[in-house]
Formats: sequence, C-alpha cells, structure tokens
Amino acid sequence: ASQPNPNGTSASCFQQSRFLQAPVGATSVNYKREETLTRGFYSAKENSCTLQVNETFSVNLFRNRLIVKKLLLTLTLVASSLSVVCAADEESFRPLFNGKDTTGWHLRNPNGHNSWTVENGILKNTVNKGEHGTDLATDQKFWNFTVRYEYMVPDNSNSGFYLRGRHEIQILGDYASGAASLGGNGAIYNFKAPDKFVSKPGNEWQTVEATMIGNKITVVQNGVKIHDNVECNKATGSELDNKMDQPGQIFLQGDHGTVSFRNLRIKELK
Repeated sequence: ASQPNPNGTSASCFQQSRFLQAPVGATSVNYKREETLTRGFYSAKENSCTLQVNETFSVNLFRNRLIVKKLLLTLTLVASSLSVVCAADEESFRPLFNGKDTTGWHLRNPNGHNSWTVENGILKNTVNKGEHGTDLATDQKFWNFTVRYEYMVPDNSNSGFYLRGRHEIQILGDYASGAASLGGNGAIYNFKAPDKFVSKPGNEWQTVEATMIGNKITVVQNGVKIHDNVECNKATGSELDNKMDQPGQIFLQGDHGTVSFRNLRIKELK
C-alpha cells in the first residue's frame, strides 16, 4: 500500500486480500491488509483501504441479474415447447411391438425354428452356434411410413430391418471396423453405404428412424442422417417378394445372428 500523506489526506493504494463480493446497494466495502488485491483509498486513521462502490455498479449488477433471469426463463419456455412438440410427434406413432408378446407378428417360415423371445419389453432373437433362426414379419402391410426402433447387436453379429419386406437396413456389430460400407451397419444393404459411420459398441442400444415414401428412403441412425431421400427401385436381397409397387411388411431378419429390439413404432403417411 502507499504511505499516507503527511497531512492525513487519503491517497490511492493497492492491497493483497481474498475476494469479497460487494452487496447490492452498499456504498463502500472495507478490506483489511490480509484481503485480496483491490484499488481504493488509504486512510491513515483507519489503517485500511476502502473500496468505493458507486451507484452505477449496483445498477449494472441489477440489470445483469435481470438479463440472466430472462434468459433462463426463455430457455425454459423453449425446452418446454420442444417437449410438447416431441410428445405430440410421438403420439402420432403406434407400437408395432406391444412389449409383451409377438402379437401382430408371425414367423416367415411357420415350420422354422422360433428363435424369438420377449422379456422385459425386449424382443430378442437368439441364434446359438450351429442353430438357424427364422425371420419375423408383421401381419400388416405398409406403403408410406416412418418407423422408429431401437436395437442392440453384439459385436460381429448380423441381422436386418426390412422396409416393406424388400429393402434391408443392415444391422451389424461392426463398431471395431470404424468405417461405413455397403454391407455395414446402417447400410441399405448392398445398395448404398451410410453417409457417415455412426455405429455403437455391441453392448449399447442404437436408434433408427427410417422413412419410406414411394421409392425413396431416408434414415437417421443414432441421431445422424445417414441416407437422405435415396431412390431405391429394387429389392436388396432376401426379400419377401418383388412387388415393388405394392405395400409390404416390416420384417426382422432372424436367420443370421443374435439381436434385440425395443420401442418399435410406426406412423403411416399419405
């Protein structure tokens, strides 16, 4: 700190101290010698530095608090609005899988080995070594629609989700590969590779939203758009039929490997 003037008047000073916040409305705050570095006025009589807190500081602090409050209120309203929109959007979907059994579904081959089980809201296909599972198809057929589903596929396991029973969205435990491919996870199988590689490890749930209108397919996987309005005029393999101009079933590939599904729902479009 600077030394006091001989005539006892105050002089500017600096002093080491810890930070103390000035209360709103205060006109001054005293800082003793052990407190944080502050600029103020030295008083020989008080042996301390006094920091003057002017009215402008108090007003600006008050305004800043109001701005923060308004910002938080705005963010809260926006989040609430988004929640309402999302909820309304979900309400337009109906479940394909009831979480309890395979009502509304049937085995592609009625005489095939039923490798599908339902437990705790999860539809699981288990294919043990040396076994051969069976595909599972919806009873109902669909034309234009958006379908949403979650799946978990072990590393190196293989399955597929078919749109109209003809166009396979590949399911593959290929996280270790690190690269998109024609036969990789999320591909329109053997037709178009995903625009981005977004696969997750085998012990994590993955999400898909697939839209098919006419002969065009859009897919969002794990929150990332990987196919954008892709024209697909042919079946991609292992299809139920080749009637490209007709509605078709959703079917889950069950003859390759283990895979689990949950939260399957669909919205039919005009």
